[in-house]
Amino acid sequence: MSRDTSCASRWEGEKNDRVRDLRLLLAAWHEGEDGRHADEIGTLCEYGLGFDYVPPGPFKDQREGYWRYQLSWGGPSDEFRFYAGGCGEQQPYRIAYTFLDWFDGHEEPLSGDDLTILHGIWAFFRDTGATETEYREAMRREER
Repeated sequence: MSRDTSCASRWEGEKNDRVRDLRLLLAAWHEGEDGRHADEIGTLCEYGLGFDYVPPGPFKDQREGYWRYQLSWGGPSDEFRFYAGGCGEQQPYRIAYTFLDWFDGHEEPLSGDDLTILHGIWAFFRDTGATETEYREAMRREER
């Protein structure tokens, strides 16, 4: 695919590739074999660039905060966004996949099996304390 193709038209294929990887990595993590796919796609802890909280406001028309599981950066970039209240202790009420490429972007909420896999990823971040830690760090930055 080229950059001349819209993000909306590329969204599903890109999302499917990411969910497929995460399905494999999450299953390996649960089975105690986190390194099973290390040669191909890494491990669950290595996959992606980062996990952080984006408070309301940095982007135009962004009224609510979300946790960002950023997978790639630049052009194109992609991420999963977890929308949940509080400091991350509850289940997200929406999880979306966002695909961005040079002045274009597309985000859609997940459903079905994709949503189930990403709830498992959310549980991984929550259980390791990442949701609460990243939320508190973002709030500290906001206070400065």
